[in-house]
Amino acid sequence: MPARPDLPGYRTLLTGFDDGVATITLNRPRQRNAVGDGMRTELADAYRRLGRDDEVRVIVLTGTPPAFCAGADLAAGEDTFVAPGAGFSAAGIDVPAWTLPKPVIAAVNGHAIGLGLTLALQCDIRLFAAEGRYGVVQVRRGVVGDAYSHWILPRLVGVANAAEILLTGATFDGARAVELGLGSRVLPAPQVLPAALDLAHDIAVNTAPMSVAASKRLLWDSYDLDRSAVGARETEIHLRLMGHDDAKEGVRAFLEGRTPSWTGKPVDPTAED
Repeated sequence: MPARPDLPGYRTLLTGFDDGVATITLNRPRQRNAVGDGMRTELADAYRRLGRDDEVRVIVLTGTPPAFCAGADLAAGEDTFVAPGAGFSAAGIDVPAWTLPKPVIAAVNGHAIGLGLTLALQCDIRLFAAEGRYGVVQVRRGVVGDAYSHWILPRLVGVANAAEILLTGATFDGARAVELGLGSRVLPAPQVLPAALDLAHDIAVNTAPMSVAASKRLLWDSYDLDRSAVGARETEIHLRLMGHDDAKEGVRAFLEGRTPSWTGKPVDPTAED
């Protein structure tokens, strides 16, 4: 994919863009794409820029093969976790993928360990390589799971499975990851990124940008809402979307057997309410 001309050159990331789909590739292959050398800051910057870009409908996050992300860079040896520095946060990066107004698909094309897996868990959709090893291993390094993993995991896989993942720090393969509910598909490693891109292009072409943005926001917010609040939000969103031409265009395109021509932006129309 060609790079977006308005994105800066990154030391630790590669970026591309094609027909509404942006790719971010974690790119420290010698370190198995471990998070270091400013990767946190660069990934947050890329997320911010692509999140604001109305031409970008979907973002795919992946890693330079053969790994997705080996987690924290352990180059500092035993001092890796003992000198966090000023302003330390265990949030992973300060722009979690769930905060973006468009879907973020994690094409987990190889090993994702520790922070590597918890960053993927912040994405909306995850596809896993069958051959990879996955785990939130931090308790085996003397720390704990990060990047909101204690909030996400119980909601994805239930408290019992979350406890096994977080309290044992054990690793597992792609089939087990999907069996647990961490992702929607398990595929051979070479097929993960192509499948993620196919899915991303389907979303970019066939779904209404505002509808997806509103649905994504409500999905993540629903963790903290009760049933009646979700129902009220769905009604509010419907009323706003019904007033936009995309609600007509979706039906017109379906009846005419053609690709929709959306005019809405990838923004939840109720986000400022």
